Amino acid sequence: MKIIDTNLTGVKIIEPKVFGDSRGFFIESYSLERYQEAGIKLPFAQDNVSRSRYGVLRGLHYQLQHPQGKLVFVTRGEVFDVAVDIRYGSPTFGQWFGVVLSDENHRQLYVPPGYAHGFCVLSEVVDFYYKCTDYYHPLDEQGVIWNDSEIGINWPKLTVSPIMSSKDTCFRPLSGIAKELLPKF
Repeated sequence: MKIIDTNLTGVKIIEPKVFGDSRGFFIESYSLERYQEAGIKLPFAQDNVSRSRYGVLRGLHYQLQHPQGKLVFVTRGEVFDVAVDIRYGSPTFGQWFGVVLSDENHRQLYVPPGYAHGFCVLSEVVDFYYKCTDYYHPLDEQGVIWNDSEIGINWPKLTVSPIMSSKDTCFRPLSGIAKELLPKF
């Protein structure tokens, strides 16, 4: 597998080896030993799968008391996936990284604890897989508004307005979140 470091500390693109022939392909989607060698050492506690349709935008989510690192990838379709450094005091605080993940490129993205995460669906439908380093605690979920102008995420242009949960539309810009409600660097 190939590991590509990004401009955000700990955020990594993983390109697993794809073994393909006329029957299809095989990918080892996770191996504790190989991922630990790549610097992804936190144990995973929970796996999740979501299905979304074109134009759905999920995020930007984080948990404060139970921060989650996430290893994410797409098993069907295509998304633009984003990590934002929200660690108060970090030299890259407020900076973002985005990458297209698809069932064609087989890329994975590791987003460590302390980052907000979200994605936008670019295909007709997407099946999105998350390995998380902590359990989901609904009462601990926090978020940053997806279109925060100070962060300036360059989301892909859609032919529809983003389809979002009512919860996600109520998040505030990063500058409007009290530092006590942000992870510490």
